[in-house]
Parts: sequence; C-alpha cells; structure tokens
Amino acid sequence: MIQQQIDYARIETAIYYIKDHLQDQPSLEEIAATVQLSPSHFQKLFTAWAGVSPKKFMQYLSIEYAKSLLQNPAARLLDTAHATGLSGTSRLHDLFITIEGMTPGEFKQGGAGLHINYSFADSPFGQLIIASTTKGICHLFFATDKQQAVDNLRSRFPQATLHPATDKLQQNALGIFHKDWRQLDQIKLHLAGTPFQLKVWESLLKIPQGNLVTYGDIAQHIDKPSAARAVGTAIGSNPIAFLIPCHRVIQNTGRLGGYMWGETRKTAIIGWEAAQQSAGE
Repeated sequence: MIQQQIDYARIETAIYYIKDHLQDQPSLEEIAATVQLSPSHFQKLFTAWAGVSPKKFMQYLSIEYAKSLLQNPAARLLDTAHATGLSGTSRLHDLFITIEGMTPGEFKQGGAGLHINYSFADSPFGQLIIASTTKGICHLFFATDKQQAVDNLRSRFPQATLHPATDKLQQNALGIFHKDWRQLDQIKLHLAGTPFQLKVWESLLKIPQGNLVTYGDIAQHIDKPSAARAVGTAIGSNPIAFLIPCHRVIQNTGRLGGYMWGETRKTAIIGWEAAQQSAGE
C-alpha cells in the first residue's frame, strides 16, 4: 500500500510537470527526472497506471489544447502548432490524424457541409435526441432538457446545418427498442473517432444483449490488455447511447461503474435487457 502511494505521488508529480511544460513538449528523460526515476522505469510505471505511455498521454493533452485554440475561427494552423509546442503544421496534422482520426482543418471546419436531421423520441429509459446524416446515425443521447440537448449536438458539429426533422434512418434505429437486438447490423451508423475509439466501439457492438463484460475484457478483446483506463476513456466518448451498448461494461470489481447518462439509468437498462432476454428464452 505504501509503495502504491509513492507510485501515485510520482505519477501525480509527472502529470503536473507535463501540464505545466506542455508547450515545451518535454522529453521522457526530462519528465522521468522530475520524479527521480530512470526513463525506462518511469515509462513502465506510468504505462501500467494510465494504460498509455507518457508520450501518448502528452499527445492527448496537446490535442485538447490545440482543439481549444482552433475553436477560434481566426486561429491559423501554423500559430496553433507553435502555441502547442509543435514545430509546424505537419506535426499538428500527424497529431490530429493519430488522436482524432481527422485533419486539423477538418476539425476546424466542425462538420461544415454536413446536413444533420435531429428529432426527439421517447424510450423505455427516458427521452432521446437522435441525429442523422445521409450516412447514418451520428448522435444519440438521452435528453432531459431539449434546448441543452440541441446545444450539445451543435457543440459536436458547430459548422453543420441542423434540421429539426425525423427520417427513416432515425425511425429504423429507434425500432431497436421493440425488435430483436440481433437486427442491430441493419442500422446504419455514421461514426467519427480515432482508430482506437472505433476499435473499442466496434468491440462493444459485439456484446450480446443481456450480457455484461468488464473494461479489462474489452482491453483484452482489442489486444490491448494493459489499456483498461484508455478503454474507459473511449467508452466515455461513445456518441451513440444504447445502440453502442457501453452500458454493458462494468468494473472488474462487479460494481456498475460510471455512465454518461447516470448510473440509475444504466441499472435500469441492464435490468430491462435481462428481463427481455429471459422473456425470449
């Protein structure tokens, strides 16, 4: 226990150092020196704790900072790269492709050119906002406040044109509450995420209705057994509630764990699915 406390204190110190020196893009050696460990020892300790390497962790922080700068319509890519501590736009481009699965220009466009229909619908677990492009469902959130739900949708696609309208893609998707879950593959999804996020979400789609798995199980399934924390982060970014069943993932201890739309709702969905499964047997 004492060693765990010492290790966590080192991790915490390292994270503060990375955040304070993000624009300098410190090396592994520099970060390790702040906690008085060798680079190889620190790399092993940090990766075991975070599920990602110190370099990858710094990339996540860097891209969040770059994204905050690019929210400004006047922001230029070269200035953003330099402000993030990167040598130029090519490194900024590589960072966005690696982490976000899109170029910084595409991120800056914020869905420009996309036409998105959205509507509200009732479900056994509360009201939903569902949105679709011509390719498929791009957003499905539980919504307790309609205006807040629309604002949230707009924040995800700030430059897209939003239309309050329902369509066949939405109707087909909402039918999952009344159909056999095995018909899920007939529903079209329009997902945007990093390769890692897409891999995690794809893994979630393979969890049968009425079954539960752990974050560790998902990490094992995608051949990243030490990445349970990163898996949890990817699950927490799931843009399609219920259809991508992140509610079927629980902690290794058996506790339900967090849920973007509330643990009570997660409990209700798990119970409802178990009842549906029993009724079908």
